Amino acid sequence: MYKGNTLTVSAIEPGLYELCFDNQSDSVNKFDAATITELAEAGALLKDSDAKGLIVTSGKPVFVVGADITEFKGNFALDDAAFTANIGGANACFNQLEDLPMPTVCAINGFALGGGLEVTLACDFRVMSTAAKVGLPETKLGIFPGFGGTVRMPRLVGADNAIEWIAGGKEYRADAALATGVVDAVVAPENLRESSLNLLKQLVSGEIAYKARREQKKAPLQLNDIEMLMSFFTCKAMVQQQAGRNYPSPVAAIEAMEQSAKLGRDDALKIETQHFIRMARTFQSKALIGIFLNDQLVSKKAKTIAKGAADVQKAAVLGAGIMGGGIAYQSALKGTPIVMKDINQAGIDLGLSEASKLLSKRVKRGRMTADKMAEVLSRINPALSYEELSDVDMIVEAVVENPKVKHAVLKEVETKVAADTIITSNTSTISIDYLAEALERPENFCGMHFFNPVPLMPLVEVIRGAKTSDTAVAKTVAYANALGKKAIVVNDCPGFFVNRVLFPYFGGFALLLRDGADFAAVDKVMERWGWPMGPAYLSDVVGLDTAAHAADVLEAGFPDRMAQFEGLATNVLFKAERYGQKNGKGFYNYEADKRGKVQKVATTESYELIAPHCAERTEFEADEVIARMMVPMVIEVQRCLEEGIIASAAEADMALVYGVGFPPFRGGVFRYVDEMGMANFVTMADSLKHLGVPYEVTDKMREMAANGESYYG
Repeated sequence: MYKGNTLTVSAIEPGLYELCFDNQSDSVNKFDAATITELAEAGALLKDSDAKGLIVTSGKPVFVVGADITEFKGNFALDDAAFTANIGGANACFNQLEDLPMPTVCAINGFALGGGLEVTLACDFRVMSTAAKVGLPETKLGIFPGFGGTVRMPRLVGADNAIEWIAGGKEYRADAALATGVVDAVVAPENLRESSLNLLKQLVSGEIAYKARREQKKAPLQLNDIEMLMSFFTCKAMVQQQAGRNYPSPVAAIEAMEQSAKLGRDDALKIETQHFIRMARTFQSKALIGIFLNDQLVSKKAKTIAKGAADVQKAAVLGAGIMGGGIAYQSALKGTPIVMKDINQAGIDLGLSEASKLLSKRVKRGRMTADKMAEVLSRINPALSYEELSDVDMIVEAVVENPKVKHAVLKEVETKVAADTIITSNTSTISIDYLAEALERPENFCGMHFFNPVPLMPLVEVIRGAKTSDTAVAKTVAYANALGKKAIVVNDCPGFFVNRVLFPYFGGFALLLRDGADFAAVDKVMERWGWPMGPAYLSDVVGLDTAAHAADVLEAGFPDRMAQFEGLATNVLFKAERYGQKNGKGFYNYEADKRGKVQKVATTESYELIAPHCAERTEFEADEVIARMMVPMVIEVQRCLEEGIIASAAEADMALVYGVGFPPFRGGVFRYVDEMGMANFVTMADSLKHLGVPYEVTDKMREMAANGESYYG
């Protein structure tokens, strides 16, 4: 009946037709312009055909993964009239499917996300495979469902459920979708087609009615004024508190649902479009869509680098404890057996305790059975000698951050393993080239820098030394991929990438304190700007002893702009044995509240210790605090890009989002500069150049400012 590049319509039995999404140009189905055009053409043919029932399926392992995000940039750049018409065309296409003079059943065989779920909502009934997942994740991109999701979902499952699904942006398994009423039946994958056809036949025969449900989706929401007030007002306040001021789209979605609740489908869709366009114009949507695309780029690059590398069959971590236990846990959890080697039983016990604690949390939360926990733990082989390392093909050295100790350990372990074993160091600052001096086979050595806590932080910096082979990099990236991490390859330098660019940020903080700023006030400003922790709190989490060591390494590497000064607050506190969270006192004290939860508390002791080295307490404007903190970081990231330490603006932005929690809604350092404009950034930096070399922009940045250039075009 109809054959396009992205979908087909064919007769399967007398009177029964199948619309199958099957994009011939891609490995998955997406709602791009071509698919919407073909769906409109196919719907027009069906409308005038002899069809008595329609099943909607997918010819791929997934159903429809959502809109084609690569088209967003062009669509979002349209003026309001053209943008409205563009969305209106898609809505007309979905409406046509919903209004067909026959019942429709959708068979959901894989991911049906965003527009993929919205098209199923336009059908009369939905049957879902137990292996499938559905959801409306658009708020994670700074927008919300724009193909009728805010209209059909609340009319189908109720306002409260719709708000939870749309504002939360989560993916749901089949049992949750069935319980909510988003789907009507759940079956095993092998029964999906047969069950969907049986349901369609019951609809065609009249055994099951469908027209009342269809009209319900097109009618105003059945809530009185009091119910509406309770539902929308309460949910809006709760969502606003959870999402925060920097993520406006979840609240905008609720506003769209609220304002269209008393309207029929067509008018309600117009309200949805108005709010959708408003969100699409925000800098948050531009940034979050950029994050999504950059994430895809990083993941694709990691897969490309790892292509051809043999899978890691057995790994080892040298040095147990918290970090080693975290690495062992992650490896075992993802299916790669690992030896956890330490020089004493106390270290082994600590590492196993860390892994057990992390697994127990999963069991307690219902994410793992006790049997599965035992299976994962069995993949961790504790060892006090090197004998267990004879057959490992990947080693992560994670001993104390001391160059001499690491040299000795690396030199020794190389003699205990096969000639082709890849050895990596989980160092955060020490030069890979320096560490490689201890090895006979430096080509098999590179850095593999995990971030703490290992299970939560997605980034792994893979650091290439001067003698590191492509084979070593490929195998290390492949192992990071297997651990479910985001691997970004960087070149060797003091601090590598993340720590190198983080310490100028800390340097800006140190100068603020020297000039009289209150560290708690600075934390509040930077947290309000979007950082998950302010610089004082982050210093405590990292550890002031760790920060002091890293600062020494970076000062030696970049004395012109990372030199420390007398009375540096972090050093003063470190010398007073205030190490941060690890011993309960840093910038803040860490004390248990009545429920036993540790809280940070500002303490006079910290203020008294640093006061002799600081100017009289001064209140700084928020904009000045932000500028003094961010300018040195941005410039150092630019230096890393110019020097080839990191390969691209996209990887630099994602490394900071993954590694230190740079605010995702700002899109990364470079997208933050793009939003501001390079000329404005240079002007801001020049106003602070009296603070020293860290505030001096590079020649390339001045050139970009003069030419009106940006990082993302």
